[in-house]
Parts: sequence; structure tokens; C-alpha cells
Amino acid sequence: MELIKKIKETEAQAQKIIEQAKAEAVRQAEQGRENRRRTLEQAEQERKKAVEAAVTEAQAQGLAEIENLRTQAENTNQHLREKANAKMPGAVAKVMDYLRG
Repeated sequence: MELIKKIKETEAQAQKIIEQAKAEAVRQAEQGRENRRRTLEQAEQERKKAVEAAVTEAQAQGLAEIENLRTQAENTNQHLREKANAKMPGAVAKVMDYLRG
């Protein structure tokens, strides 16, 4: 009788241990899912920050390049005007000579 009682107690303890192990496994699985979710969320935020930083850098470089090209264009135009203005009196004189001639 005592042996049967001990066997039942042992079975009850074993069942309790099994239930605790199942509960612990479920808790650990949930914790793992939560950790993965947080890691993915953090990675997504870092990806967004990297993309935003790259876009900002590209915009800054683009604006700098635009300004550089504008400066070059202004310099080229100024140079062409100076060349044209330097040749203008000679061209006018030739036209006037032709018209008089």
C-alpha cells in the first residue's frame, strides 16, 4: 500500500515536472520569438537610418555638383563673352569696310 502511494506520488511529481518543462519550453520559445522580433525591428530601423543617410549624402553631393556645374557654366560663358567682345571691334571694322567698299 505504501509502495502504491509512493508510485502515485512519484507519477504526480513526474507529471508536474513534465508540465513545468512544457511551460518553460513555451516560455523560452516565446522569448526567442520576441527576441527575433526585436532584432528584426532594430535591423529595419538601422536599415532605414542608413537609407536616409545615403539619400541625404546623395542630395548634398548632387547639390554640390549642380553648384559646381553652374560655376563652370558661368565661367565658360564669361570667357566666351570676353573672347567675343575682344573680336567685336575688328569684326565691326571689317563689316564697315566691306559696306563702304
